[in-house]
Amino acid sequence: MTDKTVVLSTCGSLEEAQSIARTLVERQLAGCVNIVPQVQSVYRWQGEVESATECLLIIKSTSGVFERLRDAVRELHSYEVPECIELAIEDGDVSYLDWIGASVR
Repeated sequence: MTDKTVVLSTCGSLEEAQSIARTLVERQLAGCVNIVPQVQSVYRWQGEVESATECLLIIKSTSGVFERLRDAVRELHSYEVPECIELAIEDGDVSYLDWIGASVR
C-alpha cells in the first residue's frame, strides 16, 4: 500500500476539464491529470434517470492532500455536486510513484 491515489471526477465540457486539470497541477495538488474526452454517463439526478456526455479527469495525487484537492474541485467545478472519488494505489512503478510524491505538496 502506498500514500499515492487516483482521484476521479467528471466535467461537462473539455474547457472546464482543462481548466480544472491545469489548476490542480499548478497548485501542486496533482502530479498529473489525464483528460478522457467524451465519456457517456448515465446517472440519477433529482429523481430522474439522466445521461450526458462528459470528460473524465483521472487525477494522480497523494492521500495527504485529498481534502485540499476535493475543496479545489468544488471551488472550480460548475456542477452542484461534482464527482470527487479517491482510490488508493496499492502498488506501482517506484520511480513513477516517487515522481507523483515529488510533484504534490
